[in-house]
Amino acid sequence: MSRFFYNDRKQLVNDAIEGVIISSRFRNLTRLDIDPAIRVVVRNDWDKSKVAIISGGGSGHEPAHVGFVGKGMLTAAVCGDLFASPSVDAVLNAIVAVTGDRGCLLIVKNYTGDRLNFGLAAEKAKKHGLKVEMVIVGDDISLPDNKQPRGIAGTALVHKIAGYAAEKGKSLSDVKAIAQEACDSIASIGVAMQTCNLPGSDEEEGRIKGGHVELGLGIHGEPGASTVDTQNSKEIIAALVKPLRKKTGKEAKLAVLVNNLGGVSSLEMALLTKELAYSALKDQLEYLIGPAPLVSALDMKGFSLSAIVLNDKFIKALQADVETAGWQPLVKLQSMPLQKHKVLSKSGQPKASENAAVKALVASVTKTLIDQESHLNALDAKVGDGDTGSTFAEGARDIAHLNDKGKLPLNDTAALLELVGERLATVMGGSSGVLMSIFFTAAGQKVSEKKPLPESLLFGLAQMKRYGGAELGDRTLIDALQPALEALQSKDLKAAAKAAEKGADDTAKMQKAHAGRSSYVNSGNLNGVKDPGAVAVAEVFKNLV
Repeated sequence: MSRFFYNDRKQLVNDAIEGVIISSRFRNLTRLDIDPAIRVVVRNDWDKSKVAIISGGGSGHEPAHVGFVGKGMLTAAVCGDLFASPSVDAVLNAIVAVTGDRGCLLIVKNYTGDRLNFGLAAEKAKKHGLKVEMVIVGDDISLPDNKQPRGIAGTALVHKIAGYAAEKGKSLSDVKAIAQEACDSIASIGVAMQTCNLPGSDEEEGRIKGGHVELGLGIHGEPGASTVDTQNSKEIIAALVKPLRKKTGKEAKLAVLVNNLGGVSSLEMALLTKELAYSALKDQLEYLIGPAPLVSALDMKGFSLSAIVLNDKFIKALQADVETAGWQPLVKLQSMPLQKHKVLSKSGQPKASENAAVKALVASVTKTLIDQESHLNALDAKVGDGDTGSTFAEGARDIAHLNDKGKLPLNDTAALLELVGERLATVMGGSSGVLMSIFFTAAGQKVSEKKPLPESLLFGLAQMKRYGGAELGDRTLIDALQPALEALQSKDLKAAAKAAEKGADDTAKMQKAHAGRSSYVNSGNLNGVKDPGAVAVAEVFKNLV
């Protein structure tokens, strides 16, 4: 089945254009009212006193090209259907609509359909007495032997530089010259792990194997130049940077556009940008643009890097303000600033002390949780978000490290419990870390008041229940922990382990969770699956016996 929101496939592009225009914060866009098949978006504040800049091509690359229409960039964008060049008539009408005595420049990506349709429209416009020039962007370096390199995300940089020159009142020849200079100074290369989905078509399966990526994948889903057996962000950035450095030179100062091809999360784009800042380009990289989608490929799970060799003209043009929805400002690259801050902690940190029996107990608990990581994640994937094992293991690794290094107050139970509580709140993610921190911190406070350990642990549990909101029977770790602690208070550790195991087993029969992520899962998915938190508790007690 297609994974695409739309109402009427025939009206999809028209509807999208309307959505862009009505949501424009600058209120500076309008569409030529000619024919529904002619999709031309123009500046509504244009007076033909300067050189017009026109670009366009197939839709599906948003925000290109409509998102770059506005003061300082494009005067008009000509939109074809999805991944299809606009017609000659559409381009010609755009030229006629916005071109005055100063002429216009067409910026065209290097695809056959675009070259032919824009080129023929330019020749027809000249017959009407209009001055028209054209530059062709071929920034894709993924196929080095290709005599017709494709135009990809670097096109947005050409839009910006040419648009700046036109806004400054430069002549048509000067605008064309700086646009061509920009074309010659840009190199782009992209990568993807999944291609894009088109409306009404079945989802493609199996072309790019899991764990692999394609280098040089086209912005219309064309196969890449090569396949790489990794999804490691550092390795992928290195694979892209190598040909970029070869093309731009190893001494040139660069700005790099980090372009989301549409299907990559903001989190991933941020970490890819970090990898770029530490890559072999780090000493050449002066400015960043993005990370953001500028020339996308619908929902393609991939990104591209476009490097431009800088000079003073380009920097000035790229830094200039624009009134467009899609452009991202030039950002000077700098190392991440750090502000020193003392961790807030109570005065008089407990001194480390030795106790062989307690050391062995701590080692057993932490080893159990670390060893159970994959198993607990697999259980949680069925009833939650799949990270319970990793969350508990993260806390366990921290405590295990302190235990191995002899940094725990093993001979002071109250101080040990409180320190464990502090560390879990710091290193464990989500609500689990806070809940376990409440449990250990409250228990430690009771032990410091000379209360017996089982009673103190039950008090910690009561506080965890109070703040967390879960009760016995809500299908959480409490269903194993409470009966275990009650058995520990009245009997012994062996009885506690047995009670914890029964409590964990009972969660598999509970049809509804009333707390935690499982509370959002329907009963059919819960049936027969133990709560991972309860399993963790049961395993801990089992290995203590």
